[in-house]
Amino acid sequence: MLAFIIQRIFQSVVVLLLVGLVAFSMFRFVGDPIDNMLGQERTGADIERLRTQLGLDQPFPVQYAKFLTNAAQGNFGVSYRQGRPVSDILAERAPATLELAAVSGLFAMVLGVALGVFTAIRRDGFTSNAIMTVSLIGVSLPTFLIGILLIYLFSVELGWLPSFGRGETVQVGGWTTGFLTASGLKALILPAITLGLYQMTLIMRLVRSEMLEVLRADYIRFARARGLRDRSVYFRHALKNTLVPVITVTGLQLGAIIAFAIITETVFQWPGVGLLFINAIQFVDIPVMAAYLMLISVMFVGINLIVDLLYFAIDPRLRVDRVEAKA
Repeated sequence: MLAFIIQRIFQSVVVLLLVGLVAFSMFRFVGDPIDNMLGQERTGADIERLRTQLGLDQPFPVQYAKFLTNAAQGNFGVSYRQGRPVSDILAERAPATLELAAVSGLFAMVLGVALGVFTAIRRDGFTSNAIMTVSLIGVSLPTFLIGILLIYLFSVELGWLPSFGRGETVQVGGWTTGFLTASGLKALILPAITLGLYQMTLIMRLVRSEMLEVLRADYIRFARARGLRDRSVYFRHALKNTLVPVITVTGLQLGAIIAFAIITETVFQWPGVGLLFINAIQFVDIPVMAAYLMLISVMFVGINLIVDLLYFAIDPRLRVDRVEAKA
């Protein structure tokens, strides 16, 4: 187990280094931030002075090594646009994105697993077929279009929910939350559904497929022959074995929720790190862009690492295979 953990951690570190290298390399071609930071009356001396001050006159390997060293210490430099430490800006924006991702992930997992089990158990029923038909909407339509449709229906036509913003928030320690206000909760509903709908339908269809496969297994027939109740067969035997492959996909989808929040935040003008990244691209704010991509990479790699460890702990076949390989 320890060797497995060390191996996965080493692979995660390599992935982060490669992602940082690719991201930092791409930013060299998005434009020159000096053009946006200095006015039209700038002189050559002003350009060289600011380039030296920002460290842009140094060779690329030196800039990258300095970026990694500072990033490991939580220092992502100073925003070219706002003139403030990037870590402070991310700390202000991160609660909005993390709350949105948490609610969307909970919505996707709970409803996805529940509907997947229901449509597998009642696979020939009218309600099950209707759910599967409607689920095609979540798979087929792009996220931004789903958000626009929800805004039109619930904000424009019905006027029930706000169409943009985070609503009223309160400060709890160093965390800004909208969970404790009515307007904050109402503002969270539409973007959370928009962000989690695709993942919910994907999890639902995966659970249904795996559940139908497990229900045809011999040990399920044996459990029924023993006279066990349907509830025990479905939830104690079938669902438990269904969740083994679902854990991997679900974990990756949770990472995708955080990464794809950038689209939802743009549609709903949600003040999170995704919207911050979009604004940073417009102003060639390289420190903010690099910090955002590194943050998303750390979350993806961290979730993937946790999923691998859970998969190793839940599925005994992996442990048996590793023992046999050593023997």
